[in-house]
Amino acid sequence: MPFANGIGVPELVIVLVIVMIIFGVGRLPEIGGAMGKAIREFRSSQKGEIEVESERRLEQGATAESGASKEK
Repeated sequence: MPFANGIGVPELVIVLVIVMIIFGVGRLPEIGGAMGKAIREFRSSQKGEIEVESERRLEQGATAESGASKEK
């Protein structure tokens, strides 16, 4: 299986050379900026989903506790 030990330096160099051939050296900063922006947006959306899920769990726990205290 390829990359069984992870991606090493030689593989990264090969990928970088292929990207430089396809896109050219002039567009690399533009592509890097777009990838960085996409990663930041992905992380912020993941963080938002985690916060929403934790809020839901807190609300469910609070309603379960209030329901249990009403039964007593």
